[in-house]
Amino acid sequence: MNFTATALLLFLVLDPLGNVPLYLSQLRALPERRRLRVAMRELGIAYLVLVFFFFAGAGFMRMLALDMAAMRIAGGVVLFLIALRMVFPMPDAASDMAVHGEPLVVPLAVPAVAGPGALSVVLLLREVYPDATFMLFCALSAAWLVSAVILAAAPLLQRLLRDAGLVAMERLMGLVLVVMSVQMFLDALRALGAIPAVH
Repeated sequence: MNFTATALLLFLVLDPLGNVPLYLSQLRALPERRRLRVAMRELGIAYLVLVFFFFAGAGFMRMLALDMAAMRIAGGVVLFLIALRMVFPMPDAASDMAVHGEPLVVPLAVPAVAGPGALSVVLLLREVYPDATFMLFCALSAAWLVSAVILAAAPLLQRLLRDAGLVAMERLMGLVLVVMSVQMFLDALRALGAIPAVH
């Protein structure tokens, strides 16, 4: 994994385009001048949660004595399930949460941005590539920053792309993530010697 591939992977998992409708619905009741502040606060909380799991998660994985190949396979499976939900969406409980007043942490920070899928992928990447901590951290920060810009501009994006355009973009991102999850699974099988290496 290089910086670009890692940042793209994390960006797809954070799924900012899929979260645009949720952000719009949860912030609709707030005064217009307050919406951007609340959105940025929630994105900041999500970033802190992701960073905490990035640094604290590796020790937890080592405590459980998990095998590296198992981590790669688990990562591929998790990504594949996330991608399936992007391509074939199901009703999301987070989008049905009724927020009275100003949302705080739930559902915009967690689970919208720093959801179970994103947190598990952060943990897996940190454990599978322990010698690339700085690169992974920079990739995570870059993916979050791009996601934050997209979600902060959610009203503009909805006006430009409309609902159909947002759905199409999310489906495309899901298809890319399917390919990346299969590649991660194949890499794990090659590491185990189950399939021949590609020359």
